[in-house]
Amino acid sequence: MARYKGPTNKLFRNYGVKDLSNRKLTSSMRQSASGQHGAVRKKLSEYAIHLNEKQKIRLTYLVSEKQFAKYYNEAARRKGVTGTILLQLLESRLDNVLFRAGFGITRKQTRQIVNHGHVLVNGKKVDIPSYLVKPGDVVTVKSRSEQYLKNVLEMIDMACAPAWMTIDKDALKVTFDRIPEREELDPEIKEHLVIEYYSK
Repeated sequence: MARYKGPTNKLFRNYGVKDLSNRKLTSSMRQSASGQHGAVRKKLSEYAIHLNEKQKIRLTYLVSEKQFAKYYNEAARRKGVTGTILLQLLESRLDNVLFRAGFGITRKQTRQIVNHGHVLVNGKKVDIPSYLVKPGDVVTVKSRSEQYLKNVLEMIDMACAPAWMTIDKDALKVTFDRIPEREELDPEIKEHLVIEYYSK
């Protein structure tokens, strides 16, 4: 799978992707686009606005172009609001569930946790970050490294726990209670622009 390996801070500046790099760094970064002419304001075309929003969502959840198109097609196939279903599918990814639960500072970190085989879903090891967690599934983090587990415990902030999951900090366990509603997700994401992008 093709992966972006360049400077992640540029993605934050270009698309407003906030959690690809360390949150402490992004809070103090310049808001203009990267590059020599990044600060020059220019009017974007309608296509560019749609494309930028698609890229912002795709890079936020760290999915490839091909993966993102598959999620869109699946969302369009299901009954309901396509844009909302698209975001719900992305939120149900295993790496994202761990990120939301606070088991990592970034999605890259939680993806690595999954890839290294530290995660169990309903008692079975799952090392695929794109695995879609279903309501009622129990996700547990296991590791032979005691220091690693201590580091994970320090990351978890119960005050930031999402309403759609139950977190057991002591057992390093997350219960995915339900699919989140659109009102509970990032209000800055304009998924309708993505729908318009693919509809053309």
